[in-house]
Amino acid sequence: MAGDVDICNLALSHLGEEAEVVAIAPPDGTSQAAQCGRFYPIARNALLEMHPWTFATTRVALAVVDGAELTEWAFAYAVPVKCVKVLQVLRPDALEDSRGEDYIIESAEDGTKIIFTNVESATLRYVRLVEDTTKFTPGFTNALGRLLASYLAGPIIKGTTGVQVAQAQLKVFAIELANAKVQDSNAEQRSNYRDRRSSTEIARGGPWCDWWRSGPRS
Repeated sequence: MAGDVDICNLALSHLGEEAEVVAIAPPDGTSQAAQCGRFYPIARNALLEMHPWTFATTRVALAVVDGAELTEWAFAYAVPVKCVKVLQVLRPDALEDSRGEDYIIESAEDGTKIIFTNVESATLRYVRLVEDTTKFTPGFTNALGRLLASYLAGPIIKGTTGVQVAQAQLKVFAIELANAKVQDSNAEQRSNYRDRRSSTEIARGGPWCDWWRSGPRS
């Protein structure tokens, strides 16, 4: 699987750069590595926020914020530290495909993000920050390479040409992003189908009961 340095070199190759970086955190001393170290996490986090990627979507029971000022909302919960995007606030007994409950997000004086809702013992479904590149799908990696290339074009190529190259990379990125979303959604649907089939088999007794009902074969 591609590492962060591999993704950076992929982005640089899209810009026609022959030099390859060997480290970005800290950078290896080259100007390309310095720019990659600066823009790689920005591009990665931005892309994570654009879609509920299956490898980054999770859920957790929320922790109550003590002392939070409550107005029209009954409960206040802390947003998980590595939450990139909130998807749904759910009741603790909610099904996988349940609709989310009403909520708002505000910031405390110290900058801490707080979720206000009327759901007791709420569960949060959210996109988390994933830094381990081995978790990325191929489609996500390809899209990230293009998005990062659009960020790097200005600092590396500079001037009007750099702007034009950045715009061109964004156009290709839009295509890569669309493809990655479709692939990710298809993978999620296949997974849900397997889960539903497994649940159905369990409910009716499984394949062994099917064999028993039909009787032994001669």
